[in-house]
Amino acid sequence: MDDMKMLEERASQADVFIKQLQADVDTLRQSAIQHVIEKESRRLREENDGLRKEVQELKHSVLRAQMRNGAKLVAMPSEADRLVAAATLAAAAAATASKPVVDKVNEEKKSAPDASKEEKEGKKVKGAKKGTANKDAAVLENAPLDVSRLDFRVGQMVSVKKHPDADTLYVEEVDLGEAKTRTVVSGLVKHVSAEEMQGRLCVFMCNLRPAKMRGVLSEAMVMCASTPEKVEILVPPPGSEIGDRVIFDGYSGTPDSILNPKKKIWEQVAPDLQTSNDRVATYKGTPFSVSGKGFVMAPTLTNVPIK
Repeated sequence: MDDMKMLEERASQADVFIKQLQADVDTLRQSAIQHVIEKESRRLREENDGLRKEVQELKHSVLRAQMRNGAKLVAMPSEADRLVAAATLAAAAAATASKPVVDKVNEEKKSAPDASKEEKEGKKVKGAKKGTANKDAAVLENAPLDVSRLDFRVGQMVSVKKHPDADTLYVEEVDLGEAKTRTVVSGLVKHVSAEEMQGRLCVFMCNLRPAKMRGVLSEAMVMCASTPEKVEILVPPPGSEIGDRVIFDGYSGTPDSILNPKKKIWEQVAPDLQTSNDRVATYKGTPFSVSGKGFVMAPTLTNVPIK
């Protein structure tokens, strides 16, 4: 009888032990499956990132090949461009609808006996100037906030001298294909020698508001790939000429004549300017290019800011 009871207790203990083992096996199996899932997910993410970079590099290669073969890249209008066009058409329609009223007012003005011809002409000129100013302001207000607002051009360093009052600054005279040269002040003394800069072609941003730097008025900015340790002047493509515009596929807007400092356009666009894996200067992955000649490059720096 005691033996039977002992066997029953052992059987009961065995059942408990088997259930515990089964639970441990299930836990291990779930842990192994989760580990495999995480590992596979990580592998797929890495593979996806690699494919994305490969596609971007292939796109750049195709663009470079097209540019070398003389193909002209035609930018598709952006959504912002379409909105501006729609607003312009709406304004034109409204102006047409109100024309009879304007004509009636003009007729009344013509028949007024107390207004001299000179006063009428003066009012017309003043009104035209005000209308033009308002139209220009409206166009700028509706313009897309992107790199097309910046005026990048190829220019040549005509002369390079040390700033008389600042050891880290150069004062350069730059030929941009305009009636006269511009003065540019840049902090490149620690990074590039005056001999290297003399006579070379560079890319300049030409529509910053002129500002004095240690007493010398600077009228443009030379564009560079930059890190805290190293700064390199961007290099235009072979065959570039003084005055060539730098363009961006897909961004077809017109540069502001002078950037309004209050709008902080440069400050908002600048974070998206950088060099690519293959040293191409880009805006949001779109190359700086000179039509029919190729891409703007950095000599060695990759994946660094441009400023």
